[in-house]
Amino acid sequence: MKSSNYSQLTQLGDGAITMPGSPDEARLETVKNPYADSPYLIRFVCPEFTSLCPVTGQPDFAHLVIDYVPGEIIVESKSLKLFLGSFRNQAGFHEECTVGIAKRLEGVLNPVWIRIGGYWYPRGGIPIDIFYQSGSVPEGLWVPDQNVPSYRGRG
Repeated sequence: MKSSNYSQLTQLGDGAITMPGSPDEARLETVKNPYADSPYLIRFVCPEFTSLCPVTGQPDFAHLVIDYVPGEIIVESKSLKLFLGSFRNQAGFHEECTVGIAKRLEGVLNPVWIRIGGYWYPRGGIPIDIFYQSGSVPEGLWVPDQNVPSYRGRG
């Protein structure tokens, strides 16, 4: 049974939820931050992110690490999972996907601070890493390394 504080959440529960057809169709749901008076870090790791190359239509794969310091609201994790999954059939260059995810989260959450690391697997022999950060890390906040090693190939 949902608490009245969470009655607006539509993507949780026992019912089947369909993957959004595109990131624009995806609904990022939020809830009130229970500790808005205390700065803390939330980290989401998506090691199997997939999108499509806008030129060839072939799949591109990335390991994403999203860190943010919430303001008044936090993102509900299943809605974030569905949002990220909606890129599976979306064409976009690595930069467009990585920075676009950060900008969408910024627009919805209005976080104190956000950063994303997009560690893209090589295609054509070149791995690409994309990083976005909204500003300086809030003073006194512990932010661990993302701990995603640079691509080293075989050997």
